[in-house]
Amino acid sequence: MIGVLAIVALTFDGAGQLRTLQRAENLAAEAARAGGQAIDRATAIEGGPKRIDQPKALVAVANYLTSAGTTGHTVSFPQVGGETLIQVSVTITYHRSMLGLFGFDNTVTVTGEATARAITAGP
Repeated sequence: MIGVLAIVALTFDGAGQLRTLQRAENLAAEAARAGGQAIDRATAIEGGPKRIDQPKALVAVANYLTSAGTTGHTVSFPQVGGETLIQVSVTITYHRSMLGLFGFDNTVTVTGEATARAITAGP
């Protein structure tokens, strides 16, 4: 009986942890997309390169994640091939329902990560 209960607990909490990981990855992707829309308009209008306005991007990411109900995140702006990208990492804690009965920690932290580039409209 204990073995069956352990399998049920592992299945239930394992699925919950995977759902939480998927949520973290989805939130990171959407937050990176929101940050990628914050371009330096003055430079773009003058015909210059389309680049991310980093202070505006930080605010856009924070606003998106706050509205989604999570605040555990980091933002970086890596350089790839001369282009500045935005990289967002979102951390969410999953509270296990059943595995704690078998000596596992009651929580596990998962992290999702996504990268985006400046998004511009037009030809």
